[in-house]
Amino acid sequence: MPPLTRVIVGLGALVVMGALAFGGVYWLLLGGSSPRQLTIQPASTASPATTASASPGVGTWTVGTGSVAGYRVREQLAGLAAPTDAVGRTSSITGSFTLAQSAAGYTVTAATFTVDVSTLTSDRAMRDRRIHQMGLESDRYPTATFKLTNPIVLPAAASTGQTVHVSATGDLTIHGTTKSVTIPMDAQLSGSQIQVVGSLTFPFSEFNMVPPSIGGFVSVQDNATMEFSLLLQKA
Repeated sequence: MPPLTRVIVGLGALVVMGALAFGGVYWLLLGGSSPRQLTIQPASTASPATTASASPGVGTWTVGTGSVAGYRVREQLAGLAAPTDAVGRTSSITGSFTLAQSAAGYTVTAATFTVDVSTLTSDRAMRDRRIHQMGLESDRYPTATFKLTNPIVLPAAASTGQTVHVSATGDLTIHGTTKSVTIPMDAQLSGSQIQVVGSLTFPFSEFNMVPPSIGGFVSVQDNATMEFSLLLQKA
């Protein structure tokens, strides 16, 4: 083999080995499996009081144990999409909504929720540390909030414990920036618990965020998804 050919082959091998090594570091430190998307869970059947057919009471409902909120983004390695999403979640959520009786059945007249995004965790500690200074910058902006601005009229099927599809329009504040958004949601009402699950996908730039990047090799795609599953209990 001519010397020049040997040099070219050697350089090619080094590039391949370098890419494989970097890929290995990526999967070790950042890559991993993703939790499934959040969905409505079957209502508890532990007692008649918790069955889906029991009518929920009007008034104020607050965030209960088991509620989670977080993000979902698609990571990329050197411009190639990774096969899984990066998902971070937290149970540090506070807030409430007001349920009122209406001609159609029920109406949500007010709702306000706050998430402590500084407590978001994923399956990789390095990723969790990064978003404190990059992208979400949770050290600088430790909370995200949502305040309902339009009442939500629930379909009549909500009175029977069926899962219903609704939308919530309100002011969403992330990264210190507030935008009016409409979030599609699934909801299920029962006598002792109300479940609300929803998600919203948006460009990082909509909330003045820059997609996180590590050395230009590990980055995320331009869109982020906010997702949540709220388990509400009567106040």
